[in-house]
Order: sequence, then C-alpha cells, then structure tokens
Amino acid sequence: MLYDIFKEKRCFKLICGAGNEDTDEVEKLTALYSLAGCNFFDVCAKAEVIDAAKKGLKRAGLNDRYLCISVGAESDRHFCKAEINGEKCISCGMCEKVCAQKAVNKKDKNFEINQTRCIGCSKCLKNCPNKAIKLIQKKTDLKELLPPLVQKGLDCIEFHILGDEGREIQVRLKEIMDNFDGPLSLSINRERIGDKKLIKVVKSIVNKRKKYTTIIQADGIPMSGGKDSFKSTLQAVSTADLFLGANLPAYVMVSGGTNAKTSELAKMCGVEIQGVAIGSYARKIVREYTKRDDFFENKEVFNKALKIAKDLTERTLKYL
Repeated sequence: MLYDIFKEKRCFKLICGAGNEDTDEVEKLTALYSLAGCNFFDVCAKAEVIDAAKKGLKRAGLNDRYLCISVGAESDRHFCKAEINGEKCISCGMCEKVCAQKAVNKKDKNFEINQTRCIGCSKCLKNCPNKAIKLIQKKTDLKELLPPLVQKGLDCIEFHILGDEGREIQVRLKEIMDNFDGPLSLSINRERIGDKKLIKVVKSIVNKRKKYTTIIQADGIPMSGGKDSFKSTLQAVSTADLFLGANLPAYVMVSGGTNAKTSELAKMCGVEIQGVAIGSYARKIVREYTKRDDFFENKEVFNKALKIAKDLTERTLKYL
C-alpha cells in the first residue's frame, strides 16, 4: 500500500508537474524514474495525462508504483498558465531563456507560450522587461472533474492550498472527499501566512481524517528546484520541521526547491521526514534525453538517462 513507503521511509515522489499536460514527457518520465527506483508519481489532473503516466508505468513493467493527481485552490499558481501579449513583446528572448520547462517558443517576430508544457512557475513573468506576460487562472469544477478521473484508478489526490483561502479550502476539500476516500496529500507552504496560522489550517484538516491517512507535503519554495544546492532546498526542510514539531497524525515529506541534496540536509539537521518529492530538478537533469523522439527506441540514450535518474533516486533514499 501507499502508506507503507512512508512508514518505511522510502518514498521518492517524482512531480511531473500539476500543470504539465505534455503526455509524451509524462510517459517518458514515469517509465524512466520507475525503473530508477521512484515509487510515487504526481501528475496533472487530466484524463489523457493519467493515461500517459499509466502507459509509462506499464512500459517499466512494475506494479508497486503509485499515482497521484494534483488539484488545488483557484489562487494557487500551480494551476495557472502564462500568456504573452504580442503587442507588448519586444522579442528580447528573456522568457525563453529562463523557462525551465522549455515552454516558450519563438513564432515569427514574437514569442509564445506552449500551454501544454507551461506549469505556471512565473519565472517568465518576473523576468520580462516590458511586462508583456501575465498568469491566467485555469478554473476547475472538482465535482465534474474528479469522478471520471477517480474511476481510472488513483492512489492519492494532492490538494494544493496556500492557507489563506478561508471557506474555499473547506468547500473544495469536501468535493475531494465526496469523490475519493483514499490517501490525501496536502501541499502547503509559508508564502502567505505565518507559522501559527499555517499549523492551525493543517490541523483543521488532518484532525477530521483517520490517523495517518494524510500526507503533508511541506512545499518550501514552489517550482524552484533548478539548482542542486543545500541553500535551494533549505526552506523545504525548515517547513517540514515545522510540521513535524506539531506532532500531527500524518506523514511528512518535502518538495519545492528539492534536489539531490534534500534528504542529506534533512538528516544533517535531524529532520525526520518520511519522503521527498522532486520536480523541476528531476525533470531538468534528464531533459536532454527525454526530449528526443528516439528516447525509448535508442537503448544508449535511455540508459544514459536511467543512470542519471538512478543516481538521484539512490542518493535521495540513502539519507531517508
């Protein structure tokens, strides 16, 4: 069961991206990281993306892997997409340069965002010198969205919250629990509210559920894991320590800025996490291979990517 990998402190979750709708990439990532030892996968809440992930798992031929979809409060940028105003775009190319997802393409004289690949990280927006980019909220009705996706067979649903949404949290949480009675993962960070209120919000959710059926994903700095450094992952470990100190009947894992040094830093600091979720960094280190059309057919290409993925997985699990 999914809970076992947390009890035994051997959870490595690959975050394919809550907004990543690139089915080709998702299939490649799930197949690759499954064989590398990753046992938990988080994907976009779309039928075709779930199918792609299942196809990837089937390619790997492994049955002890778990699949999660991400949903969230409407204000969470994980569920936004960037758009470029062509009239304001000065074709400087800065957005293309900073996009870790490679979601920016040049068309004629201007640039445009590939909505399928965009994950709403906002790096392009922050680096645009002419303010030609904005984030567009993608609204979803969970009552309509979830039933057909749950029927496909999910092991977990992850609920992204910022902590200051008030009644929206309770409404959307009820919609999740009305449609799914399995493990619930809460992805939450300190961006908007103080520690005391953060713990209060999480307690209000965890204490309404059976003990240890909730996973708290301490999201350090969301979608920031491009670098492999202790500094990059420090906030995630610190946030996890906050939740562990609250002694909640839930498992705690880390995400947001996570990389190959995350579990090592947690161990050095005595922060007893039960799992690590890695997204941007894990995708980045194998992208030169996963972007290839012959990824599955070319054994040399696949095996090079597999070695890189295995190194990350093994190092992460070593320190848990």
